[in-house]
Amino acid sequence: MRIRVQAEAFDLAAEVAALYRDNPKVGAVASFLGLVRDINEGEGVHTLTLEHYPGMTEKSLEDIVAEAGTRWSLLDATVIHRIGTLSPTEPIVLVAVASGHRGEAFAACEFIMDYLKTRAPFWKKEATPEGERWVDAREHDDHAARRWTT
Repeated sequence: MRIRVQAEAFDLAAEVAALYRDNPKVGAVASFLGLVRDINEGEGVHTLTLEHYPGMTEKSLEDIVAEAGTRWSLLDATVIHRIGTLSPTEPIVLVAVASGHRGEAFAACEFIMDYLKTRAPFWKKEATPEGERWVDAREHDDHAARRWTT
């Protein structure tokens, strides 16, 4: 399991390959790559600045991946979340999961991303043509995470 919170860009292909390299038990890798959009809530976005609580954020991500491991048979996982100021089209988050079978990999990847959006302590500030604004939590993210509780 690899959990990283970093300002630097990451190599998607290298991160995914590390999940299955030299492990013949891996039959599937599912991944999600999140990108900074140039529009949010109908307004243009010039940049997105992400802040976090060092130590607490990594622990939260570790706990989320560990919980996924109790629900599905995972062989490995990587979560990378960037911080700092990012521009539209830049990668912001990677969740990648290796398992023996695709169903478990897909479900665990989606679960980790849903919980990351609602449980990991990140704060986002957008720079728009009208000025800067903090991004509020979204009801649809909470709704997505709640479906895993039943």
